[in-house]
Amino acid sequence: MAAHTKIITLIAELRKSIRNLALAFVCSALVIFFLSPHLLQVVQGHLAGKLYFFSVAGPFLAHVKLALFAALYVLMPWFTQVMWRALGKPFRVSGGQLFFFILFTCLLFYAGTLFCYYVTLPFGIEFLLGFSSEELKPVISVGQFVNFTTIFILAFGFIFELPIFMVFLAKVGVFKRRFYEKNRRYAILIISIIAAVLTPTPDVFNMLLMGAPLYLLYESGILILRVLRIGA
Repeated sequence: MAAHTKIITLIAELRKSIRNLALAFVCSALVIFFLSPHLLQVVQGHLAGKLYFFSVAGPFLAHVKLALFAALYVLMPWFTQVMWRALGKPFRVSGGQLFFFILFTCLLFYAGTLFCYYVTLPFGIEFLLGFSSEELKPVISVGQFVNFTTIFILAFGFIFELPIFMVFLAKVGVFKRRFYEKNRRYAILIISIIAAVLTPTPDVFNMLLMGAPLYLLYESGILILRVLRIGA
């Protein structure tokens, strides 16, 4: 199947589900919005102390952003299903293989977000707030706090998808397993750059909290390709 034909097929498959998915996303966000004060209280209790706002609309916008994030988080299995079903048709991925991609994409996404929430963010925030003093007191905006936490949680979730996309690219013939094996040094370099950019603090320890799991995921992708004998 030619490249342009695959793109057309992909877009056609996405259009079949995008309306229902968008409607579900909006409805979920509206429902979660009314629960967002409790959700914010839980996240705030885990990661920060007092929060402040510096504009009249600050708290409202923070709750809207949190509701949108939570809706995306809850509906991620549906987003994943739509994405892989759309990719599966032009690239001839179906049946058990499609179920494998959907299942492990969801598992890796949630594993990455939980790792960020319980490990990386607490260490990162503690490090950043460690620069406070008697003369320099932290005053954290609720809007900036919501932006900071949701962006990093989503980033970790998407970054943890590395093995599944390695398998997919090998299956459709873009990269062979040997390509991943021969380019480990470049993978380490790219992972180091990603970790330096995405981690909330510039210290080596917090970079390792992201870089080390990401490299392990890279190696696990190679191992999966060996076991399944894909892209040899």
